[in-house]
Amino acid sequence: MSDPVRDFEERNRERVAAMASDATLGDVTREWFTRASKHEYSYHFQWMGRPIIQFPQDIVAAQEIIWRTRPDLVIETGIAHGGSLVFYASMLELLGGEGRVLGVDIDIRPHNRAAIEAHPMKKRIDMIEGSSVDEAVVACVRETAARHERVLVVLDSNHTHEHVLRELRLYSPMVTPGSYLLAFDTIIEDMPPDFSADRPWAPGNNPKTAVSEFLKETDRFEIDHEIESKLLITVAPGGYLRRKR
Repeated sequence: MSDPVRDFEERNRERVAAMASDATLGDVTREWFTRASKHEYSYHFQWMGRPIIQFPQDIVAAQEIIWRTRPDLVIETGIAHGGSLVFYASMLELLGGEGRVLGVDIDIRPHNRAAIEAHPMKKRIDMIEGSSVDEAVVACVRETAARHERVLVVLDSNHTHEHVLRELRLYSPMVTPGSYLLAFDTIIEDMPPDFSADRPWAPGNNPKTAVSEFLKETDRFEIDHEIESKLLITVAPGGYLRRKR
């Protein structure tokens, strides 16, 4: 007898694969992404009242990963306005249990800190102010990770190759098998050269180049290509890394 759930999932896998191989759709998607980004598209959304500075598609992907892997600790480098911390905390709230979110940022602006600390989801959020690659900061994060069974890591701070590669090497051991390390803004590698003209990162010097070098050093992680194939619109092509062992 046919299993309707299995049939539905199999049809989705087939359609996602067909969509990902549609070159015309891929070209249209890249053109849309480039044009929308010129209007700071990712800045237009909030999660529970806090600016999240992410594309909605990546928010949905992170939700699916969290619901499936059920981490009891989410570590994020790069806090900004705190919307993503609130998002991760709200997901852990839905999961129940004692899950925590730990955010690290070299500069937590006073108005952002005040808003995060006043938010209902603050009960699940801890923050560290300091560079994500500072030895003392990493030691503190590592100590926290050691107290949890299932750890997910999100890298979304300085997007230069050197910085992200350092983060990958430092934070990847904290990711538990079966969980994920999300390296955001790998899309920089695929954007026009002038897209990040006012930033220290650019094509050839960004999270995607860092991920590429990192994956040559380890066989513990693999790119989950199915996620980006499904999303089409994402800031993290090649950046959804699943720990195999």
